[in-house]
Amino acid sequence: MMAALQLKEGEATATVYSMIKDQRYNEAVQILNDQLQRNARSRAALSLLGYCYYQQQDFVNASDCYEQLTINYPEVEEYKLYYAQSLYKACLYAESMKVACQIDKPEYQGNIVKMQAAIKYGEEDFQGAKSLVEQCPADDPDTEINLGCLLFKENRYDEACQKFMTAMQVVGYKADLSYNIALCHYMMKQYAPALKHIADIIEKGIREHPELSVGMTTEGIDVRSVGNTLTLHETALIEAFNLKAAIEYQLKNYEAACEALTDMPPRSEEELDAATLHNQALMNMETSPTQGFEKFQFLLQQNPFPPETFGNLLLLYIKYEYYDLAADVLAENMHLTDKYLTPYLYHFLEAVITRQTSPEEAYRRLDEMASQQTEILRKLTKQVQEARQSHDDEAVKKSVNDYDEALERYIPILMQQAKIYWDMENYQQVEKVFRKSVEFCNENDVWKLNVAHVLFMQENKFKEATGFYEPIVKKNYENILSVSAIVLANLCVSYIMTSQNEEAEELMRKIEKEEEQVAYDDPDKKIYHLCIVNLVIGTLYCAKGNYEFGISRVIKSLEPYNKKLGTDTWFYAKRCFLSMIENMAKHMIMIRDGVIQECIQFLEHCEVYGRDVKTIVEQPLEEGNLHPGKTTATYEARLLKDLLLDLIE
Repeated sequence: MMAALQLKEGEATATVYSMIKDQRYNEAVQILNDQLQRNARSRAALSLLGYCYYQQQDFVNASDCYEQLTINYPEVEEYKLYYAQSLYKACLYAESMKVACQIDKPEYQGNIVKMQAAIKYGEEDFQGAKSLVEQCPADDPDTEINLGCLLFKENRYDEACQKFMTAMQVVGYKADLSYNIALCHYMMKQYAPALKHIADIIEKGIREHPELSVGMTTEGIDVRSVGNTLTLHETALIEAFNLKAAIEYQLKNYEAACEALTDMPPRSEEELDAATLHNQALMNMETSPTQGFEKFQFLLQQNPFPPETFGNLLLLYIKYEYYDLAADVLAENMHLTDKYLTPYLYHFLEAVITRQTSPEEAYRRLDEMASQQTEILRKLTKQVQEARQSHDDEAVKKSVNDYDEALERYIPILMQQAKIYWDMENYQQVEKVFRKSVEFCNENDVWKLNVAHVLFMQENKFKEATGFYEPIVKKNYENILSVSAIVLANLCVSYIMTSQNEEAEELMRKIEKEEEQVAYDDPDKKIYHLCIVNLVIGTLYCAKGNYEFGISRVIKSLEPYNKKLGTDTWFYAKRCFLSMIENMAKHMIMIRDGVIQECIQFLEHCEVYGRDVKTIVEQPLEEGNLHPGKTTATYEARLLKDLLLDLIE
């Protein structure tokens, strides 16, 4: 919104000027700081140092330099302008406004009004910002851009997009304008045009600035940080990659989302902006939950922080069942709830947290919320039908989008209600909760999957469970390894329990074929799908008392051990061995010597290959108190072998 600081060549020594010209700001900063140690009042050194800090996006240090210059040279209005600008960029809005109001030079007034509008915008005084923008010349492209920003804040994304496009027709292509247009499309869920603008930004950035090393980190090439230079800022590459990651995340393309974050120009962690830090935390939670929580907690202490931070941190605490922490963060930051949480999200979080102390009260609150959402869903269903009858395509599209959003709010409420009974192992009541929602959710994959699980757990509804598991598997049949291993295992068990052994064998052959292809393409990759399917089937036979067949299935499923022995697979395997040993100790079953020897050999193999296989998954926010040597498959395999040897001696 404001002119960038200008460097005066006459103020620089030849060496410093050469460094600045080559954008070697770090080196220039070191030399200038040395000069200032020798002469603290050197005007040229202080001015250049402020410029270098500004170019590095280090606005706090830049403002310190310009503050000193305004004190030493109060007659130079230019320094006041740069001081105000640096304060604004550092989000010190009140201080920036105070300095801006002290500038009298007539030729700066246009920039001053723009800066004051930007300050009001930063303070979220959008009405104040609008009144200042309206004072600017109508033919100034910045006026059009600023009006677009204000329309965006009013959620008038289509009108904002038009403003940005009009401005780009006047000033030509600019990366930040292209990003603004992409962001508007994103907010309207128009992902294809958003991705087109993002692709343009990235292509232009790669072509014009190869020194920014786009994509090098993803390729595994170790490159140094490019720093937070003004050049990087002007390319809008960081913003574009963050938006691309957000779109891929919304589309559930999680690998592509993570790749978008590693594709961006490399910077060290302390140089990362708040949006990148937030997205890294969110999109890597499955693999690095501890670091993810640390980043969210750090961001919450910053001012400002991405608006999604507060809600996402609370939801992730709920996901990982840190209910006390969620309650503490909510209580300590009540002043943030109105600003960053919708009434729906606030009531949802409160209800889920209440579940720990009063499940009945939690269910009642969730039921109230569910009733509200079902009422909204019925109204929207009627609107969709009316729009279709009137052949109004735009109205149909809007109503369907509104319905989908309402359903996205309803599903989590429903799942939390179901979880209350699931934790009590009252599966019949869980089924009743799901039956109440069939009117709206019968096409929803999350709902179908959970219905399948609850039918499976009742052990007398395998045929009905098959009816829900099958469509999920068939939908992804050509990429069957994308389906959760436990879903495939449960479907195989359901087939076996309903005498559909041929279907179970065909499914297992399909899994084996895909695993062989993956092993050929990437020999070092560990894949557990077929192993877990066999383990679950082995567990089924053990549960039915056929230990010899069940245990042999378990043993074969973990071959080769270097690829199949993992935390999850060992968990299933040891349960079968413990059950067998317990029944042998009670003299309830007899196992042939040959099978016992096979078991001992298997456990010896697990000793060899299980040194690095953890037996428990540590919670991200809990310090491990267990001895590291006692939480490995090797240690537990030895214990099981000793128990077996004691029994047969």
